[in-house]
Amino acid sequence: MRHGQTDWNQAARLQGRADIPLNEVGREQALEAARLLRDADPGWDLVVTSPLGRARETGRIVAEELGIELGPAYEDLVERSFGANEGQSVAGISLEDYERLLTVAEPEDEVVARGVGGLREVQREFPGRNVLVVAHGTLIRFTVAFLHGTEPRRVRNAEVVPLDEALVGVPSHS
Repeated sequence: MRHGQTDWNQAARLQGRADIPLNEVGREQALEAARLLRDADPGWDLVVTSPLGRARETGRIVAEELGIELGPAYEDLVERSFGANEGQSVAGISLEDYERLLTVAEPEDEVVARGVGGLREVQREFPGRNVLVVAHGTLIRFTVAFLHGTEPRRVRNAEVVPLDEALVGVPSHS
């Protein structure tokens, strides 16, 4: 699940690892997502998150609404770093200018490796449990696309993106 909206999401700014809090719309989005998740089958056992405040708060809201545990935060689930360009607006810029902003960003393959690694760590720590992971748009988009073998697609704020644990594939210890 992606975290709820922040003021920087609303202003189309590159957030990356900047710790921007949820806004009121984001809190409402988290509550609405939790209400939809309440009827999920099978139900959820716990919520884990990225350590950034917007993900932790979204996770806390969802966990409280569902009456389940808010588990740990995982550093590997933080958003893609956009380096010195965090905070830059991407509203209305050309594709060429956007690509230029990304030249200092964390490489996509590194984002995917972190995302998969974080999911594997969650699987190892909570085997057999139905875990809701609250993270960030670019991390989710790249990681899920890699695991599904598809093109990355935009993930809306507070959107739940299903992922079969078998796709993550925790390696066995030999």
